[in-house]
Amino acid sequence: MVSPVRDHYEKLLGPVYSWMVGDIDAAMSRADAELEAIGIPANGTGIAVDLGAGFGMHSVPLARRGYQVTAVDTYEPLLSELEAHAGSLPIRTVNANLLEFKSHVPQPAAVILCMGDTLTHLPDTASVEALFKAISATLVPGGLFAVTFRDYASAALKGDGRFILVRSDENRILTCFLEYGETRVQVHDVLHERDGGQWHLRLSNYPKLRLSPEWVVTALASLGFNVRREPGLGGMVRVIAQQMH
Repeated sequence: MVSPVRDHYEKLLGPVYSWMVGDIDAAMSRADAELEAIGIPANGTGIAVDLGAGFGMHSVPLARRGYQVTAVDTYEPLLSELEAHAGSLPIRTVNANLLEFKSHVPQPAAVILCMGDTLTHLPDTASVEALFKAISATLVPGGLFAVTFRDYASAALKGDGRFILVRSDENRILTCFLEYGETRVQVHDVLHERDGGQWHLRLSNYPKLRLSPEWVVTALASLGFNVRREPGLGGMVRVIAQQMH
């Protein structure tokens, strides 16, 4: 059975994801600055894992910093884009569920990333805890795990504030509408595309977890990580955890 998130990417979001991000080189420059802020060395060594790698926004800068990167994503076309961006850089793409990543990483990793809003795509908090345990078991002593996500838990948007213009140009308009439940927020993507002078509408929706930043910090600390929380890019929460054993 295809998960709602994977189905959503295949039906609507995946084909327009790179367009939604905009200038790819600028996005990778922002990602590289974010790696610097996280504390990832400019001349790194060892294995790095990028969970929910997409088109390689963080994978490519990681590889440029000297890491052997395993890039994991469920949407194959974005991984193909990543390979095109990577060229000869040491990046291996894996089309797999995040929760299966450990079986594709036979050696201990120095760095593991889960950026964007990828973490909230998991089906429940038990899956998040399972992912954190797998990450803890994969990192070398002193290794870094960094995650960013949107805080849908602290304060729900209300009224017209639930309608968000994501991006638009002369041929596309992508808007999302958020519908809040107790433990999840349902994201409804509304895509208008112009073709031959006619506008066409495509709709799809998928759930995201309402993860409290405090819960994420506590869950990682309970596994023995040294954890810090800080503001991330684009209004996201960034949590950085260092393996202590």
